[in-house]
Amino acid sequence: MKNSILLSVLSLFFIQCISVKQKVKTTPKTTTSSTTASISTKKTKLVVGIVVDQMRYDYLTRFENKYGNGGFMRMIREGYNCKNNHYNYIPTYTGPGHASVYTGTTPENHGIIANNWYDKFIKGGVYCASDASQSSVGVEGQWAGQMSPHRMLTTTVTDQLRLDTQNQAKVIGIAIKDRGAILPAGHAANGAYWFYGKDKGNWITSTYYREALPTWVKEFNAADEAEKYLATWNTLYDINTYTESDADLNLYEEPFKGKAKPTFPYDLKALQTENGGFDVLKATAYGNSLTTDFAIAAIKGESLGKDSNTDFLAVSYSSTDYVGHQFGVNSKEIQDTYLRLDQDLERLFATLDAEVGKGNYTIFLTADHAAVHVPAFLQDMKIPAGYFDHGALKKHLKSFLNTMYGSENMIENISNGQIFLNYAEIKRLQLSATAIENALQRELLSYDKISKVYTRTALMNSEFTHGIAASLQRGFNQKRSGDVCYVLDIATITYSRTGSTHGSGFNYDTHVPLLFYGNGIQQGETLQRTKITDIAPTISALLEISFPNAATGNPIESVLKN
Repeated sequence: MKNSILLSVLSLFFIQCISVKQKVKTTPKTTTSSTTASISTKKTKLVVGIVVDQMRYDYLTRFENKYGNGGFMRMIREGYNCKNNHYNYIPTYTGPGHASVYTGTTPENHGIIANNWYDKFIKGGVYCASDASQSSVGVEGQWAGQMSPHRMLTTTVTDQLRLDTQNQAKVIGIAIKDRGAILPAGHAANGAYWFYGKDKGNWITSTYYREALPTWVKEFNAADEAEKYLATWNTLYDINTYTESDADLNLYEEPFKGKAKPTFPYDLKALQTENGGFDVLKATAYGNSLTTDFAIAAIKGESLGKDSNTDFLAVSYSSTDYVGHQFGVNSKEIQDTYLRLDQDLERLFATLDAEVGKGNYTIFLTADHAAVHVPAFLQDMKIPAGYFDHGALKKHLKSFLNTMYGSENMIENISNGQIFLNYAEIKRLQLSATAIENALQRELLSYDKISKVYTRTALMNSEFTHGIAASLQRGFNQKRSGDVCYVLDIATITYSRTGSTHGSGFNYDTHVPLLFYGNGIQQGETLQRTKITDIAPTISALLEISFPNAATGNPIESVLKN
């Protein structure tokens, strides 16, 4: 009897223990599963980086009412808009811009201090993407393919993706401009392709990447896709509705060779002979359409976004820069170019939806720099602006140094707002380089239309935290840059009296769009100031890969989900 009661009690005790144990096991498991489901996001299959050459931020807002729903506005509506995004260094040129977007740092570190610069070691000029050790692929015996990213000193987010995936990720760079394809693609890319318009209007590459064009590029070139754009360029919509830009005929635009006036329509077939053959397309909206065609061919030909590794397509739209330089930022040509680019983006996004799948890819869109209004136009509006004669400055400084030190040979080069001293001559005269820097600084500050001057000594021995001085310092590479840097007055440029240009550290050159869209991206916007160097770290954080090795920017946390 006692044994029976004891067994019953023990049985009840074990049943309760088992029940409690099951509850303890079950409850945490359910909670963990729920938490994981709420924060997980599927891996993005393809990142598409879009850089629109010379795109001012206000092109998003100025032409907003005429954009469709599937291009810029799709990114703004469904993605994340950084409205106060800026370049944080000088000079704002194409080469440094593309390098900075993808390296996450500035010329101080990545070394692309301009498109072209004076190399004090070889005593001559160099181009940011040139490489005499390489050969052209896709066009025989031409310098156009003697290119590589070897002058860029740091890694890019695209390089880090290749490293992180043991070279399994594909990286492809595309642009009409060679530097717009090469620098974003990085050092370890599978390919970079650019447009050569002086022959048949083909896309080419360099032996740095491969010995022969891939089949899909050969097929694209063989189809003579560029030929179809040698047509008439007229406005997409009734020109009278283009009220967001200046009159079609004005004093601030440069006509094509062979056409008396810079006005619509443009018969490109008739103009091609005097404007570089197929290169005439570069300064039209059709250059962007051709770039889009080629980007779509790359997505399909390279099977981008089709396997378990994230791929990267870097696309730069170069024609916007050519159009801006020729016609100015307030022209009907620039407006039509952006309205047509909007349609090209819609076409590209539709292809990504079909080929990769909506929700499987991530896009960012920005610019390599913006641009100033034509100074002659600003002057007519009674806004301070002007033009600067660098030739006259060189003569003045030569005379100044000869008078002060008895030598005309103390300057080797003046370019990109920098003066390179002749150290051999200074040594011969037993002078101090620092004393020469200071003398030039004082003289330049007394020169008309120069507002600020900084010496090598100051830039190397001081830390500037804000303003133009800090921007100059971030663009100053100790090994490659000059000895005295000067800044022109606001809206003062060295350029023709027609067309727009860029290069300064002022808002009209630094304020550019930054849009994110797709997998892993929040919907929203911010007016907090962001920097161009934040893009690469943000994409690196999204992909959970290492930042580029010299990145100085930070991830924009509000852009990323969770």
